[in-house]
Amino acid sequence: MSADLSTAARRQSLALTGFLAVQSLAAVFFIGDVVADFRADPASVHVIFEALVTLALALGVIFGAFALRRTLETLRAQEAALDVARGALGAVIETQFQAWGLTPAERDVGLLALKGLDVAEIAELRGAAQGTVRAQLTRIYSKASVSGRAQFAAFFVEDLLGEGLPKAQAV
Repeated sequence: MSADLSTAARRQSLALTGFLAVQSLAAVFFIGDVVADFRADPASVHVIFEALVTLALALGVIFGAFALRRTLETLRAQEAALDVARGALGAVIETQFQAWGLTPAERDVGLLALKGLDVAEIAELRGAAQGTVRAQLTRIYSKASVSGRAQFAAFFVEDLLGEGLPKAQAV
């Protein structure tokens, strides 16, 4: 279903781009026509009215171009958010772990912590002492500049939510 929505959005963007191109050509034609009419009879009511209509068309093209650009930027942002939601979160996590410079052992512990396992469960799965796992988690949180597990998980949840939630206003 999401692939159908993405394809439909791309088709809509392509149609809007085509429509904007036709409007641009029409605007260029009418601007040329108004310039020629002004040279022939600058005081004519017909020429003044045609100039105003042509100005409205040109402004419509300009505003349409801005709206199309904003729509395309929104579409790109939505695609990025959908990539995360579609399962690319693993790639996002791995990229962030690399950016933080986590060791392979820290990456494993970090993933298990993100999955919700506690220190004892992680230690058992990895065949390590609980103290070792706690030390690794402390290093992970330090490298991630977070204070604990909740902030660590929230860092990645923000990628899923994107701009979906309104920001709290200061009182």
